[in-house]
Amino acid sequence: MAAKKKANSYDESEIKVLEGLEAVRKRPGMYIGTTSSAGLHHLVWEIVDNSVDEAMAGFCTRIKVNVHPDNSITVDDNGRGIPVGLHPQKKISTLEVVLTILHAGGKFDNNAYKVSGGLHGVGVSVVNALSRKLIAQVKRDGKIYEMQFERGKTSEKMKEVGTTKTTGTIITFWPDDLIFETTTYNYDTLHDRLQETAFLNKNLKITLTDERELTPRVDEFCYSGGIIDFVKFLNDGKEVLAGLSKPIYIEGKSDPDAPVAQMGEVEVSMIVSEEGVVIRVKSSDVSKLGRSTQGVKVMNMSPTDHVSAVARLVVHKKKAPKALDENQGMFDLSAAGAKDADDEEPVDIGGEEEVPPDLLDDDDEE
Repeated sequence: MAAKKKANSYDESEIKVLEGLEAVRKRPGMYIGTTSSAGLHHLVWEIVDNSVDEAMAGFCTRIKVNVHPDNSITVDDNGRGIPVGLHPQKKISTLEVVLTILHAGGKFDNNAYKVSGGLHGVGVSVVNALSRKLIAQVKRDGKIYEMQFERGKTSEKMKEVGTTKTTGTIITFWPDDLIFETTTYNYDTLHDRLQETAFLNKNLKITLTDERELTPRVDEFCYSGGIIDFVKFLNDGKEVLAGLSKPIYIEGKSDPDAPVAQMGEVEVSMIVSEEGVVIRVKSSDVSKLGRSTQGVKVMNMSPTDHVSAVARLVVHKKKAPKALDENQGMFDLSAAGAKDADDEEPVDIGGEEEVPPDLLDDDDEE
């Protein structure tokens, strides 16, 4: 007769191995932070950020986000489309690899994407794992391919369903009510985030459609001025210093021949408030939207505060240039040019100025 196992025993049988996307479903908070409404909306951000990466690479000009009556979501872009051929390592469709295997993506070297918002490769596979159903359609090489999944596992193998003259990826997913506290999307949350994404990606057209209403609500975002328009939007209705109503715009990028670890781009746009004070906040007071590598920051402010600066950073893989110090919120602009938003020629702004002690945050003081 086998010996009875002790209640407090710890042996080889206690070590569990989670296969595929089981780990995501077992501990979803490790991947999306929470299973509350914030985590629910994070699923949309992950898919949209993949489309934004295509836009940043120069292959996508529009993204459509549809909220269907049953609170399923469709994200449709006109990028290159996820590759569908046989994967050289896994010997299955690359589309299946991307959707069912963690850390599978085209952003771990500099070939497919020179810049990207996400480098961890868990985005769409995590969405798949946390959805009771997901349908992926890919338009590529003149054909339309479709594949279906249920709770992260393949339910229908990839098949060809039509022909097309366009390219792109369409992801439709139904969040799993066994995972999330709520599966009802908030339109305002989607609206604000997608609008900010459009501001930060100049000329990218993003359309949000809510089909849950009798007459579908549609909002379209596209800004030729990028962060210049963002600053104008944030300061709408607020007083600024006379003669400084036009945003100041600064941009710069590394030399094309610079080492990869030192490559990057920076854009800064600002309006000086009526008090002439530049608002600075500690890192703890800044809420980050999107992936941590995307450099998107939005300040939490009181109704009486004025926005003084908004910056969009694009860093080419590996490390951010030493000139970009996230903790201090300072930029070395000695190699960049400053110009009025409507001016053509940049104005040399010279080297850095020493920050007066009274403007330093407590954490900045030595």
